[in-house]
Amino acid sequence: MARLTPYLSFTDRAREALEFYRSVLGGTVDISTFGSMPGMTDDPAEQELVMHGQLETPGGLVLMASDTPSFMTYVAPTSGVTVALTGGPEDVDGIRAAFTALSDGATDVMPFELAPWGDHYGQLVDRFGISWMFDAGTA
Repeated sequence: MARLTPYLSFTDRAREALEFYRSVLGGTVDISTFGSMPGMTDDPAEQELVMHGQLETPGGLVLMASDTPSFMTYVAPTSGVTVALTGGPEDVDGIRAAFTALSDGATDVMPFELAPWGDHYGQLVDRFGISWMFDAGTA
């Protein structure tokens, strides 16, 4: 079955972001650098940039990311794209923990709390400029 997976773009902080997300969500990070692929870049300063990185969590979440070397055009995260971490009543504590950890250095924080429609809801822009939404149903 196909999966829809967020793929985040950075200028040069993909490794740092993936490691931070791993510290929040758990799991394993796998990284391929531009330098590990022959012919991708001759610039020594770009050898360790992330060509493809992937975080897989124990719960089956997948988050991908890459850096942007000088020969590619950087596409910044847009205000119309948000990474959503959602679940049911059994996930409230885990989602709250992720929200709390991702709040470190975040801006535009809407607290994770009971919303008028009955779910626990919150949102923020993390320290890397990535917009996140958190929702845990109560029924």
